[in-house]
Amino acid sequence: MKPSIAFLCLGSAAALLPLPAQAEVVLSKVFSPHMVLQRDRPVPIWGKAAPGEKVAVGFRGQTKSVEADSQGNWRVLLDPLKAGGPDVLTAGSIKVDDVLVGEVWVGSGQSNMDMLVKSYTAGDKPLAALAAGTYPNLRLLSKGANDRWKQAEPEANENFSALLFSFGVPLQQKLGVPVGLMVGAVGGTPSGFWLTEDMFRADAACQEQVKQMTPTYDYDGLKKKYDEEKAVYDKEFAAWKLAEAEAKKAGKEVPRPPRGPQPSGRPGEVNTGKMGQLFEAYIRPYVGYAIRGVLWDQGESKTNVACVDQFHLMGALIKGWRKDWGQDFPFLYVQKPSGGGIAFDPADPMLAQASKFAPQPPTVPPLPQADYSQEMHLRIMQYPNTHMVTSTDLGAGIHPVLKSSYGQRAVRVAMGVAYGAKEEFYGPLFASHQVEKGRVRISFSHTGKGLVARQGDKLQGFLIAGSDQKFQWADAVIDGQSVLVSSANVPEPVAVRYAWSGQFPWANLFNQDGLPAQPFRTDSW
Repeated sequence: MKPSIAFLCLGSAAALLPLPAQAEVVLSKVFSPHMVLQRDRPVPIWGKAAPGEKVAVGFRGQTKSVEADSQGNWRVLLDPLKAGGPDVLTAGSIKVDDVLVGEVWVGSGQSNMDMLVKSYTAGDKPLAALAAGTYPNLRLLSKGANDRWKQAEPEANENFSALLFSFGVPLQQKLGVPVGLMVGAVGGTPSGFWLTEDMFRADAACQEQVKQMTPTYDYDGLKKKYDEEKAVYDKEFAAWKLAEAEAKKAGKEVPRPPRGPQPSGRPGEVNTGKMGQLFEAYIRPYVGYAIRGVLWDQGESKTNVACVDQFHLMGALIKGWRKDWGQDFPFLYVQKPSGGGIAFDPADPMLAQASKFAPQPPTVPPLPQADYSQEMHLRIMQYPNTHMVTSTDLGAGIHPVLKSSYGQRAVRVAMGVAYGAKEEFYGPLFASHQVEKGRVRISFSHTGKGLVARQGDKLQGFLIAGSDQKFQWADAVIDGQSVLVSSANVPEPVAVRYAWSGQFPWANLFNQDGLPAQPFRTDSW
């Protein structure tokens, strides 16, 4: 097509400049060879072109046309597709080869999602075996589409998220259709970096928590303390810089730098950084891409938002992601903190890092941390279509070593909530309690094939208290789908707790499907 002619006035003269009649059609970077498109739902395809330019997108005999808007943005919706491929996607003159259709999952969070397969293979033999394979129907995309889709083969595998890869391989094998995995995660990051300011401000529950916490939040005192500590740190850092220069000059080991204090933000504000900065960098490029669901692993770094806890912020994040995506997808999240409990079967390699069974200690165990407890993360399940990947029997630590175990457990949950598999995917969850003549009946959901005590000759791990709020070890027996809890020393019981500590190797209630009961309390003391 011939270029059009434009006139530019330059003083008293006129210059003839050629202007292109149309700009090149561009696809978003998230669309590249080897990608997987989501089956059985409308599939958005988008990109850039000249304002008003007509763009035709073709795939499997479908042709969808649209005009780019005044900003040059265009978007079409392909009709729902069946699993299979490879096929070719066209957009204008662009051809994208080797496109599969199947299931697409996004993984996000902090280090336990971000760390690579090659960081874990030495200590995780099942993962090492998986990583050595080639999987033509598994495709990988990293870091907010700054990368390109890759087929899962050894070199790509070892440089991909260990957790998401451990999830994707068995998922693809179970489903028998192509699977695409998209990851956007950064180690050591709080949840406040992974949702936008608009998502947070629009969430009524978060704003109400800020309102309630503000009167008791001593921002001025915290600011004064930070300023004092910062002055000390500045002097220490200046001294360290001199020591660093001297060590380098002498060829000696450089000393560690001092650690600076962390500032505290005003109520409802981030303490450091910018709210949503990682969402914009690593998740925004994926938003709108048709997916089946999200797998999230974050919590150790909490929220970084003053006066807002993980439970409330995750509610805003989940709701905000779904709204921006235009999809009510299942949101799976890994339970925090990891570990703390025993295995159903200590001989099961998947459970090799579980705590060793122990007798109940003579005294009541210490309470879990108030702001980083099992209870906080269990509550996240209250949000619609939000499901926890149980980790109490998968090994403790900030970075649990058996990522293959976490991946398998996540697949079990995904199969149940996203694909309708009949296999139980939770252990017993507290449902209700009732006081019955000196004892308390605890009822559970997710009892599966029935309740059972493991690795001991009796059920243990239960505490009981009367109105004096003094807890002591209780006698507990399984009665059908419930547990009866009592103590001769507490004739009028009021409250029961189970596995109520940071570590609980003495708690041994499971369902016969092999999954552990989760910590709970009936009180709010």
